[in-house]
Amino acid sequence: MSKARIFDSSQFFQTTDGEPIRSVVTESPDAVVVAWYINPNQKIPPHLHPNGQDTWTIISGKGEYYLDKTGNTQPIAAGDVVIAHTGSVHGVFNNGNEPLVFISVVSPATAGYQLVDIEGTNS
Repeated sequence: MSKARIFDSSQFFQTTDGEPIRSVVTESPDAVVVAWYINPNQKIPPHLHPNGQDTWTIISGKGEYYLDKTGNTQPIAAGDVVIAHTGSVHGVFNNGNEPLVFISVVSPATAGYQLVDIEGTNS
């Protein structure tokens, strides 16, 4: 566990041509703070945290945020705070022309992770 309390988030954003990279900023038993940099046409697949909440603060860009396992989405953009309560399906597809950049806080750190198949697709 880091004793630091202030972090320069720009030091954690990583771009890639493949799947987006999950860059852990800091971790404690209470929460995991992650920096995400999602290029256009990349996605974080639909998933859920069975034992905790995932809160995103969108810094720049936009995307289509998954709301459920039927494939419903809602637009998100810079300035939004997006909350996936315990067990809520979420993920995002960057449908914009610039990177989607955000900070995620998963709480508690033991929230778990389960991929979710969107009904009628092989996502």
